[in-house]
Amino acid sequence: MANEKENVVLEDEPTAVEEKTEKVTEEVKEQKSESVESVETSEEEEELSPWYYFFSVGCGFCKKVEPIIEELNKEGHDILFLDMAEPDNQKLNAELKKEYNKQCGTPWFINADTGEGVCGYREKDILQKWLDGEEIPEPPRLKSQMPKIPFMGSSEKEEAEWTEEYTKWVEENKHMGTEFLERQKDANTILESPRPKSDPPRPPMGPALKDATDEQLDKWGVEYKKWQDENSHLPNMQPVEGAVQNMKNRRNQMVGGAPGAPSPVDGAKLNTLEAKVTALEVKMDKLMAHFGVK
Repeated sequence: MANEKENVVLEDEPTAVEEKTEKVTEEVKEQKSESVESVETSEEEEELSPWYYFFSVGCGFCKKVEPIIEELNKEGHDILFLDMAEPDNQKLNAELKKEYNKQCGTPWFINADTGEGVCGYREKDILQKWLDGEEIPEPPRLKSQMPKIPFMGSSEKEEAEWTEEYTKWVEENKHMGTEFLERQKDANTILESPRPKSDPPRPPMGPALKDATDEQLDKWGVEYKKWQDENSHLPNMQPVEGAVQNMKNRRNQMVGGAPGAPSPVDGAKLNTLEAKVTALEVKMDKLMAHFGVK
């Protein structure tokens, strides 16, 4: 009988071990599942959009291209609007240019992961190719700026020297294509046209415009009016009042807008931190929907 009882005990012990093993195995599976979900969540959080669009207030080509960007975003792309007035975006812009050895003003499009970019205004089909990962060749660029036209009243020697420089400049930039060459006037035609007697007073620009007061802009308007009076032979000059008001409107846009003035940055134009937070929220929403979390 003792042996039979002992045999029963020996049969019961493996069963207890198996139960304990199953329990431990379930705990390991749960921990592993939580770990996998954590990794997936981390990967989702890191999948932020690498498509950056740097713009600046007052940039004509930026305003022209923005409807195209908004259209591409509505089609499912995720191009981030980065205002160059924001210090964080200026720093990011400089870092990307250094990392990928790029030079561009605004508008500038760049894939932060690959360095593939587009400098300047382009049509939708070109930007779509950029989003598809195609390498976009740089457009032809001038080898140098056009020589400055001599002022009205310059000496014959100055005009002759400029004519020689201008002719050489046109020749050096034939690579710009037929359309560019057709737009260039010959030197004599340019010299026979009305020319200013001096440079106009330079208006506040960039940070100086952002910090300019109405009094400072009005003072510039007085100087500009004096210059216009001295150069009344020039056609199609903008009225001083309109020029000053345009400067004030641009200033107001840069500082956030006076009452009734358009804001330079709407909800879509995000700085770097806001863009990343928004992108992360979208990814989290998708992840929660995937796991059925409401």
